[in-house]
Amino acid sequence: MVQNVFLLVLLALGVLGQNSLVSISSAILLLLRLVGLQQVMPYLEGPGLQIGLTLLILSIITPFASSDIEVREITQSLLRPVGAMTFITGIAGAYLGARGVNILQSHPEAILGLVLGTIVGATFFRGIPVGPLVAAGMAAVVLQLMGLN
Repeated sequence: MVQNVFLLVLLALGVLGQNSLVSISSAILLLLRLVGLQQVMPYLEGPGLQIGLTLLILSIITPFASSDIEVREITQSLLRPVGAMTFITGIAGAYLGARGVNILQSHPEAILGLVLGTIVGATFFRGIPVGPLVAAGMAAVVLQLMGLN
């Protein structure tokens, strides 16, 4: 019952914040609970995360496969300020994502704050909830700097 209320709150936040990703996701999960298909949820949580990340990466690298980008163009783009900075932040994002997985495994209680923070960021700040692992990684780094991890 508490889970249904929580999903309804998330659905309302998604609708109020005009965030279709949050709205659709919470509606699907609520529907699965209401029709008694909770046994599907572990597949959404584990393999679903991998499938989602795969689709995200697929969408990001598709331009390389669909156009004729030359090695020279790639090299030149990395030498420009925007290209160099995005390369560096890409490395940082991957590093933080790995740290995020570690903190979520060692501190499962962090998942609630992470989920709520991601939903609030997506709903009220027009964010896109694709970076929970990086957000967890940032939390891990801050907690380590504070001596709390």
